[in-house]
Amino acid sequence: MTEPAEILSQLRADGLLRTLRPLETAPGVRVGRGGRSLLNFASNDYLGLAGHPVLAAALIEGVRRYGAGSTASRLVCGTQPPHALLEERLADAKQSGAALAFSSGFATAVGTIPAVVGKGDFVVLDKLSHACLVDGARLSGATLRVFPHNDAGKLDRLLASIRAKDAKARVLVVTESVFSMDGDVCPLREIVGLTERHGALLLVDEAHAAGALGATGMGLAEAEGLQGRVTFQMGTFSKAFGLSGGYLAASRDWIDLLVNRARSFVFSTAPPPAVAYAAAAALDLVRSADGARLRGDLSDRIALFRRESGGGSASATAIQPIVLGRSEDALAASAALEALGMLVPAIRYPTVPRGKARLRVSLSAAHDPDDVKQLAREIRMLHDSPAPPP
Repeated sequence: MTEPAEILSQLRADGLLRTLRPLETAPGVRVGRGGRSLLNFASNDYLGLAGHPVLAAALIEGVRRYGAGSTASRLVCGTQPPHALLEERLADAKQSGAALAFSSGFATAVGTIPAVVGKGDFVVLDKLSHACLVDGARLSGATLRVFPHNDAGKLDRLLASIRAKDAKARVLVVTESVFSMDGDVCPLREIVGLTERHGALLLVDEAHAAGALGATGMGLAEAEGLQGRVTFQMGTFSKAFGLSGGYLAASRDWIDLLVNRARSFVFSTAPPPAVAYAAAAALDLVRSADGARLRGDLSDRIALFRRESGGGSASATAIQPIVLGRSEDALAASAALEALGMLVPAIRYPTVPRGKARLRVSLSAAHDPDDVKQLAREIRMLHDSPAPPP
């Protein structure tokens, strides 16, 4: 049996050891670490709402009205008025029959997928699907199939093969709308068409699109006019909404089934009612004219970064990957940028495939354009520098 110290030593030797490095200030576009002020290009606060006064006031008001904790699971006595209010507004925003709030996005995935499919069924995942989706699929006991990233042709062939062998099995296709490490977007319209053609269900994780895409910020499905054709719209409040928690929007029957079968929902203490109260306020803000203005600001920052960094990025979203290859190179580049006063994380295996280590730039509507230009200049210089020896 390998001891923990040996495993840690090997991780360190491979350049894959992680450690916690707490910030010394509240989150924002500038943060403190090690006594220094750093421009923050690491967070998922795409609209800058984590410090928004409306959300802060709503959270405080939620505590004043409903206390600090929910005290029990939702099915016991943990469901309070803010939970019901949030789910009602979510269902309206997502144009679905109902919605259900979870404690996190991860809990949403690992609760939902095993409640929907099981032994004798199939889950078909995009190869770059988030770990929570993969874990949910594995927990379900269904047969797992993987299609190459965003390859609708291969998905079509996989679904046809499954249906040729079993016309009655439940088949669930799982993808993200905006992928968390590459920042690219799935071919949603094609995928919706394929699931309908082959009689499959579709779960789309909108974690990195909700708030940032769509006329009212409800994600790629809204932007494409497809909300009514996606079986399960999954998302989180921990990114563009500036809070925490996850959700699933679906038909009333599916949500009622999850209330009974999603273990991460049934057996977890309900999210704090104050957070649900603030999440409802965040949802209103995202869907408002102010939310539309913030999405416009975010789009401007994305275009500015792509232009100033040399236009090499294929991503048109807030996630801008700078793929460097080796873990050591990504770590060195991240350290160099931190020395210049910019916090840009190095992302390594297993979060991304081996040989695909990168810097992951996350842009926010709250970033000052001059700060975005400064980072872009440094990224351009990074690309222009000679590659280190292997």
